[in-house]
Amino acid sequence: MTEAEVRAAIHAVPKTELHVHLDGSLRPATIAELADQHDVELPARDSDELSDFLFVRDATNLEDYLARFEVTLSVMQRASALERTAYELCEDAAAENIRYMEIRYSPILHTRGGLPLPETVDAPLRGMRRAEEEHGIRSRLIVCGIRNMDPDVSRDLADLTVAYKDRGVVAFDLAGAEYNYPAKKHKNAFYTVRNANIGATIHAGEAYGPESIHQAIHYCGAQRIGHGTRLYEDPDLMTYINDFRIPLEICLTSNVQTKAVESFETHPVRLYFDLGLVVSLHTDNRLMSRTTVTEEYVRAWKHLGFGPADLAKMIRNGFESAFLHHDEKTALLDEIDPRLEGLAAA
Repeated sequence: MTEAEVRAAIHAVPKTELHVHLDGSLRPATIAELADQHDVELPARDSDELSDFLFVRDATNLEDYLARFEVTLSVMQRASALERTAYELCEDAAAENIRYMEIRYSPILHTRGGLPLPETVDAPLRGMRRAEEEHGIRSRLIVCGIRNMDPDVSRDLADLTVAYKDRGVVAFDLAGAEYNYPAKKHKNAFYTVRNANIGATIHAGEAYGPESIHQAIHYCGAQRIGHGTRLYEDPDLMTYINDFRIPLEICLTSNVQTKAVESFETHPVRLYFDLGLVVSLHTDNRLMSRTTVTEEYVRAWKHLGFGPADLAKMIRNGFESAFLHHDEKTALLDEIDPRLEGLAAA
């Protein structure tokens, strides 16, 4: 198959997006419009120039990569902006046949203008519901604590997560700078959500070693790991994660951008897949990484030797790893399996 044929085949099949940040996935034109409406300063006003500025080419580490988010957050301090950006993200995802998506963000980062915490959740949920009505894409929210903030803030966000259980929020996460900000300091927040029977996923093993993944699982009870790039450095932990079927949310392009790996070709996802770990591919940040789920799977084919059957397996892993009720997940899998079988046979 040619690259164009692979891209078309992947685009056509139903997919999931389980690791995507709302504040990293805005349309450049929307950023410019929101800035004009609310007199917000930007590094560039033209949407093409803004896109070039926010596309990460020269980051030296994760912290450098994250610096761009101050631009997007500056225009996301109103309920209308949160509703619009959530709707547009779902619309963009639906256009590439994403059938189910989990959008993550930290509500506390959207209160700088005085927006009440509950409205920072209600607003994106309104946009997501409208997108489902108009485009048929199902989506849910994941609330993020921030590693470098006080653990009490994470506890407040965990309480917020519990308050929105069965109202559109399906899990709690911990994001932000990983080095020097251990997950175990936020274990009380994760106890709160786990005690309420809510899912947990944690960014770990991206900018720090496998001990970060160990803490995420054994201190905080994470049921999925965001990235897990450096898991291979601890073979015993890797075996544990494989044995207990803990999914890894892999984001190829952003891992290259943040220097978590040297290149696409050296990414350990090939090793993880071959060993039988539960891996699936996601964008992380569609704007900063200038990517889509389709492109992430194309890059796995192009740079890591994944064949159509391998790609179909990873796509199915995404559906199996979703924070959905079992009956909802089973119904989705029954619907999409025939399509994936077609991809696998390509």
